[in-house]
Amino acid sequence: MKEILTNKWFKFATVAILYLLWVIWLKNFWWLIGVAVIFDIYITKKVHWAFWKKKNPPNGRQTKLVEWIDAIIFAVIAASFIRMFFIEAYTIPTSSMEKSLLVGDYLFVSKTAYGPKTPNTPLSFPFVHNTLPFSRTAKSYVEWIKSPYKRMAGFGKVKNDDVVVFHFPEGDTVALKLQNQSYYQLVRSYGRDAVWNDQRTFGGVIARPVDKRENYIKRCVGIPGDQLELKEGVLFVNGQPQQHFKGMQYNYLITTNGSAINPKALDRLGVSEDDRQSYGSDRYMLPLPDDKLNELKSFTNIVSVEKLTEEPGRWDPNIFPSDSRFAWNVDNFGPLKVPAKGETVTLTTDNLPLYQRIISVYENNRLEVKENEIFINGEKTDRYTFKMDYYWMMGDNRHNSADSRYWGFVPEDHVVGKALLIWLSLDKDKNLPKKIRFNRLFRSIH
Repeated sequence: MKEILTNKWFKFATVAILYLLWVIWLKNFWWLIGVAVIFDIYITKKVHWAFWKKKNPPNGRQTKLVEWIDAIIFAVIAASFIRMFFIEAYTIPTSSMEKSLLVGDYLFVSKTAYGPKTPNTPLSFPFVHNTLPFSRTAKSYVEWIKSPYKRMAGFGKVKNDDVVVFHFPEGDTVALKLQNQSYYQLVRSYGRDAVWNDQRTFGGVIARPVDKRENYIKRCVGIPGDQLELKEGVLFVNGQPQQHFKGMQYNYLITTNGSAINPKALDRLGVSEDDRQSYGSDRYMLPLPDDKLNELKSFTNIVSVEKLTEEPGRWDPNIFPSDSRFAWNVDNFGPLKVPAKGETVTLTTDNLPLYQRIISVYENNRLEVKENEIFINGEKTDRYTFKMDYYWMMGDNRHNSADSRYWGFVPEDHVVGKALLIWLSLDKDKNLPKKIRFNRLFRSIH
């Protein structure tokens, strides 16, 4: 048996078969040239591929330094391959998914659930996303080589209520000192000239390819073809109320009899210190899910609890599509249909704000409006056929989530993967050993 395992032809056949399976999965048969490289590595040995190692070392052994270099190179290549095509670690940085996912949760995200994307910018520093280590602004990638969007075969498609990691759709343009904020919201708030010229505040503006935009995590509440409508904070999908998840929460105004709520009681309710807003000793604004809300109502010093919702018809200019013809807000939105690949929509200057970013940015067309008429790539038209599927993402923390209500549809080429498992959870408000949330370790995500 040992002789078989160490036989050069057996090694070549094993590696070549695994490589061929990967090429078939990738569906790019130019990579078949790699079989010749594998053949030379194991059989003919004409080229010294491991140039950092001596070809014929004394006593047949490499130095310790070379062995370490060899191990590091193998580990970097293997880990990068796994991260790119199979599974990637992700951290929850904000409270937008509480109480389903908590700040400090560390997740594994499956790339194979929907099929991994091949990189748009394959030349990049390993194990970082878009900036170099110890820097806030230096790019971790170069764009000498670019490749178009391509998704390999996966186990399925995005379904309603999946928890999905995706690239931030408005992350195509970024203010370097405020990378976690939408450039377009900054422009609406401060003006384009200020964002571009105030280097001290905004740090300059850059463009980013799709795969190097910031990663977000939300729940997919609308898939291609779904009709969505938000009424007083309740989401309706195809006319039916969305399934209410245990962790879904809203903001409430709480009034007490004049005495303060015990901080330890707020700890038991799972309200983080950052989410505790008090107005004197008798009024609080707290985000709470249903079970914790009912627990709070049982406190003897609670006088009233009021759910905070925006009034219908009150327009919020920060809400998609940021046009007064769509008088929508965070609690009242739509109706709106999620675009599907191959579907054709009738275009007018009235509904164009809903689709202009899809047409011009996500699907790379030249869009113009002249004298109330629409031109796409120089041709007058009143129809458009979508080239990709789109999704609608929302956070379970409905009043504290920057999601599709603010920036619209998520294109299919922005989808990264499905959140599968919490492998570690750390409470930023606690010290060890209480800092580790042991009840959340190795918990699957629903």
